[in-house]
Amino acid sequence: MPDQEKTRVLVVDDIAETRDIIRRQLQFDSMIEVVGLAGNGREAIELAQQTKPDVILMDINMPDMDGIVATESIRRKIPYVQIVILSVQNDSSYMRRAMLAGARDFLAKPPSTDELTKAIRQAGAMAREEQAKGYQGLAGGTSTSAHQALAKRLGKIIVVYSPKGGAGCTTVATNLAVCLQTPETKAALIDGSLQFGDVAVFLNEHVKNSVLDLTSRVEELDPEIVEDVMINHAATGLHVLPAPLHPEHAIDVTSEQFSKLLEYLKHIYAYVVVDTTSYLTEVVQSALEVADLIILVTTQDIPSIKSTSAFLTLADASGIKRNRIIFVMNRYDRRIGISPEKVGESLRQEILVSIPLDDTGQLNNSLIRGIPLVIQQKINLVSKSIFSLCDLVRNRLNKLDNLQETVAKN
Repeated sequence: MPDQEKTRVLVVDDIAETRDIIRRQLQFDSMIEVVGLAGNGREAIELAQQTKPDVILMDINMPDMDGIVATESIRRKIPYVQIVILSVQNDSSYMRRAMLAGARDFLAKPPSTDELTKAIRQAGAMAREEQAKGYQGLAGGTSTSAHQALAKRLGKIIVVYSPKGGAGCTTVATNLAVCLQTPETKAALIDGSLQFGDVAVFLNEHVKNSVLDLTSRVEELDPEIVEDVMINHAATGLHVLPAPLHPEHAIDVTSEQFSKLLEYLKHIYAYVVVDTTSYLTEVVQSALEVADLIILVTTQDIPSIKSTSAFLTLADASGIKRNRIIFVMNRYDRRIGISPEKVGESLRQEILVSIPLDDTGQLNNSLIRGIPLVIQQKINLVSKSIFSLCDLVRNRLNKLDNLQETVAKN
């Protein structure tokens, strides 16, 4: 087996003796090469970026920065790296936290040599497989071949829009983004309502950074800059980019900058969900143009339906294909005679999801507390509708991808 197929390993533990024991355990396996030793989480992040290992053996309990936080940071910077957690705490909660952070395996300390080498070999094989797909391009210096491989796996931009204010776009966008966010499919929520956006409020987050911090540097973005600016929503792992704190700063974001930002974020996130204002500002138009999917939101009131009809006419004239639109009726009240079926038939665009009017007060309570309803009350009918919308989004995007591939082959 050639040298380049050796599994490169970084060992991370705050006890020097433990690091040395592990290094000695591995030195007799000719297909495993220890490329570095780190004493804490911060040092692990630095060495991982320098040495580009295939596998990291990571202790959990360390001073300064624990192994789970370091794991999450490293996986964002170098997604192909596989991390095996080592801990004396053989606890299911530790294991769950480690896996959610992106760990590949979890071993109780001290592992036997056979157990350790087996885990490293398996993780190394997965790392090489991921690296071959081109994911290493996210960590920096992307080669042309890596760009080509990565282009096939770009994330998707999902714009939530209603031509009538007050339709509940922010509620839909926030809860949808939370549903789409998983350890395997990272999601970002972008506030495209630049003057008076409420995404941060809906998630009970303070506006530390905003869209402006990335659009002003859109020509020099890299994953580290994005990670530094994004708000990490602790309860879900969702990354959030709020609107500027001061409304007058909205004019400092151009439509070109905004669309370039969204296109760049596709290289980092599986899903980029954009909340928008009802006004067709240049920024909103730019988001609609680059969107892979548009969640078009209406309510049962006549002004909302009328505005939605006008938007669909405009979309047709602009070349936005109807299969890129998922039509949603929010706050559906069965007691009102205007049904989703009638509206869909009238506008020649089927309403695929009806989110019921919440008369339990749970939705309002979730907004007050800043906790998305899909987290707080999963069995609520509104939550169930959002989960259905989430599944529909995934399925529609897969169908669009398959259609695009078929067209490309022909």
